[in-house]
Amino acid sequence: MILFHQFFDPTSSTLTHLLADPLTGDAVIIDSVKEHLGAYLSFLQEQELRLDWVLETHIHADHITGAAGLRELTGARSAMGRAGGAGCADRLLDDGDTIVFGNQVIRVIPTPGHTPGCVSYRWRDRLFTGDTLLIGGCGRTDFQGGDAGQLYDSITERLFTLPDETLVYPGHDYHGARVSCIGQEKGSNPRFVGHNRQSFIELMSQLQLPRPEMMDQALPANMNCGRVRAADAHDA
Repeated sequence: MILFHQFFDPTSSTLTHLLADPLTGDAVIIDSVKEHLGAYLSFLQEQELRLDWVLETHIHADHITGAAGLRELTGARSAMGRAGGAGCADRLLDDGDTIVFGNQVIRVIPTPGHTPGCVSYRWRDRLFTGDTLLIGGCGRTDFQGGDAGQLYDSITERLFTLPDETLVYPGHDYHGARVSCIGQEKGSNPRFVGHNRQSFIELMSQLQLPRPEMMDQALPANMNCGRVRAADAHDA
């Protein structure tokens, strides 16, 4: 059995996912949160795992990634979508790229729209969608270069074409849910059921969501893989 663990940050409602190959002890963390470095490191130590990769689905606006700390403390490499524009990562990912850890392979699917650099990660029967596809929702498109039409295309043409039984693990959930599947989202997600591309764009333009509280601190830090500059820390 392949080891899998889900962490939850109640402050930002972020879901962080750890995948590991039990035969080799190699592991990957997707969408880490800086405040939970201790929990990640304890879990890795308890399970006798070696962290190979710290992956980002996009440049986060609501929390600071733990990538810098995990790289420093474990020697892991970081990776994110090339279109995110963050040159701090060890690897910038393109369509069709793969991440290998142990005997496992993660496939990279660019899914821009929430931000230009959003990517989803497909591993076995599981899909890690970040803020692109949420359970019963999707990421907002009103800042960070968001594009509702692009998001609609990413979800309907890249994700909804995967097998219905593909498990969906988003980067956030605000209602206590933890996993869905492609078939469920195609059949019941209110952002898509009964909508075409144009009506989806109109729907997204009318959401009027509040600005993320951490945005001014999170964006500059995450463009630097979670390393907060002295000036930013002073301004905060």
